[in-house]
Amino acid sequence: MRAAWAALSGGIAGFGALAFAELVAAVVVRPEAGPVTAVGGAVIDRTPPALKDFAVRNFGTNDKLVLELGILAVLALFAVAVGLLALRHRIAAPAAVLVFGAVGAVAAIGRPEGRVPDALPSVAGALAGAGVLYLLAGRLIPARPSGGRAAGRFDRRGFVVAAGVAAVASAGAGLLGRRLTSAGQADAEASRRDLGLPAPGSPAPAVPAGADLGIRGLSPFVTPNKDFYRVDTALVVPRVDAGAWRLRIHGKGVPRPVTLTFQDLLRREVVERDITLTCVSNEVGGPYVGNARWLGVHLADLLREAGVRPPSEGGPADQLVARSVDGMTTGTPVEDVMDGRAALLAVGMNGEPLPFEHGFPVRMVVPGLYGYVSACKWIRDLELTTFDAYDAYWVKRSWSRRAPVKTQARIDTPRPFASPKAGTVPVAGVAWAQHRGIVRVEVRVDGGPWHPARLAAPAGRDVWRQWVWEWPATPGGHTLEVRATDGSGATQTSRRVGTVPDGATGRHSVVVDVS
Repeated sequence: MRAAWAALSGGIAGFGALAFAELVAAVVVRPEAGPVTAVGGAVIDRTPPALKDFAVRNFGTNDKLVLELGILAVLALFAVAVGLLALRHRIAAPAAVLVFGAVGAVAAIGRPEGRVPDALPSVAGALAGAGVLYLLAGRLIPARPSGGRAAGRFDRRGFVVAAGVAAVASAGAGLLGRRLTSAGQADAEASRRDLGLPAPGSPAPAVPAGADLGIRGLSPFVTPNKDFYRVDTALVVPRVDAGAWRLRIHGKGVPRPVTLTFQDLLRREVVERDITLTCVSNEVGGPYVGNARWLGVHLADLLREAGVRPPSEGGPADQLVARSVDGMTTGTPVEDVMDGRAALLAVGMNGEPLPFEHGFPVRMVVPGLYGYVSACKWIRDLELTTFDAYDAYWVKRSWSRRAPVKTQARIDTPRPFASPKAGTVPVAGVAWAQHRGIVRVEVRVDGGPWHPARLAAPAGRDVWRQWVWEWPATPGGHTLEVRATDGSGATQTSRRVGTVPDGATGRHSVVVDVS
């Protein structure tokens, strides 16, 4: 029975440690310095690319939730273990809690955006947890025998009272920490809620009639914000107050460094562009691609005003390093940003301010490049440097320095293992090759001849293009395969390659059973 009480004492101590740590993070440092977030971020930072791709492929945008639940499960098991240890070693068990806290402190400091004060929540939480465990373990020690009475009973009433007080205090600390965190985010949420986006000085052309084929099961031309993919390393989505936001542009070959406020951006000419984004973790036929109408300012104009010249004009910097408030860094070729394409500092997405999940108040959008080298969210700093001098976050983890989007086509309907009826079956999907455009899509059945698909009306070379082929389906099992040709005349390869180091290749196919 004492073992069960000991396990409970470990659980209460662990709960108290986390709750007090979150309170200290909210009051003294910042919510992102909490131990679960810090350790989770450290795990992400050290995850091999193949394992990271596995998590994205199998858990999608829930990968961070799975990681957090895994961390909490490990902490719960550890808490139970030290509670049991405390039965025999009242000093060693709290010491183990302190060691665990040190791990959290090191993880917090070691993050890309880590600072020494970020260690405080883990240290404070460990001290609180160790103290609670020591107190409760003392209540489990049997009373010494006296007057001929047998030993072996512990002060159960005293333990229950102490455990109850510790649990209530921990819950109070946790609730207060959450409330203070929410209050600290209120200004950011208000700044987004109250933001009125300016009308674009250069609006995007109207979407051509026929750009959206309106076929059931086919991805819409414009991806709604709620359905737009999210792949990043932020366990806690940053809540940045637009009123306090600043962007610094500086570095090699920047004769006129500048610091901009959010209002400085809005006072400039704001443009609107339709641009499709693709994540490098997108497998062949995968879901991590979406099209949106972005509102923002031309990044090249800002750079030129700061005196930046691209390498083709003799500029000394060939890499633009963007830094996020969460410590993420992306490295973008300066030449690509300044070659005339619609490289934006975006403030709006599909007619509303950027959602927090997609980078509010400001993010980068550069057509033709995978997100990990171009689409920095929650951006705060732009530094001009060289690829030889600095490796951005994912480059340090075995991904390529340069990553133009590869030509791809995807079958959206029929779905894999569908059972359409014999007769005319629309085979439809999307194809993309940002900054080159799509000029042809072809479909074949069971490895037979290629058939040209009907393309939707073109809406620009920076957006995806819908397509459909009316298939005269016959009964039985069949394999449908698609390929696209981009504006340069290159047809996507059949060679199947994974996402590492610069994006997947191969042709998407689905198997169906026609009845």
